[in-house]
Amino acid sequence: MVAESVAIFAGGCFWCLEPVFSQLQGVRQVVSGYIGGNVVDPTYEEVCTGATGHAEAIQIIFDPLEIDYEVLLEIFFLAHDPTTLNRQGHDVGTQYRSAVFCQSQDQLVAVHRLLERFARENTFGAPVVTEVSTNGKFYAAEEYHQQYYARNSSQPYCQAVAAPKIAKIREKYADRIKLP
Repeated sequence: MVAESVAIFAGGCFWCLEPVFSQLQGVRQVVSGYIGGNVVDPTYEEVCTGATGHAEAIQIIFDPLEIDYEVLLEIFFLAHDPTTLNRQGHDVGTQYRSAVFCQSQDQLVAVHRLLERFARENTFGAPVVTEVSTNGKFYAAEEYHQQYYARNSSQPYCQAVAAPKIAKIREKYADRIKLP
């Protein structure tokens, strides 16, 4: 029987984070969605206004025997800029904030340990503003957002923003990429 765990990260547009994690060995599924707000079952249009309080996020279903939560965290922090508040590139607003939504006490400890290391080593040259939370219900985004990059990889936004993130992770974590 395969053990599965869940990680939830927000780091800008979910179209750009989803393919970063989908390519990793041990990752079973990545679902784009919304978390951290005050509206039940929000729509993309509602989240885009910034009024719901939700962040665009991804829910990662993974096998912890194949890939550690700590590795997923490292990849998350490498795949986006955790030093910009409510912004990733041209995407601006609270819905694009950097956040980790911990699913257990172990995850919470792991996040804080990594953030302390980043601060001590000045890893990013600026303070990390990533929100760390243990609250929030995850809502899957509309179907047309799921596997968006896989279906629209030639779209200009995907080429300009998602493709470089995917390439960066493939280069640094080549031994963790799924074989075709």
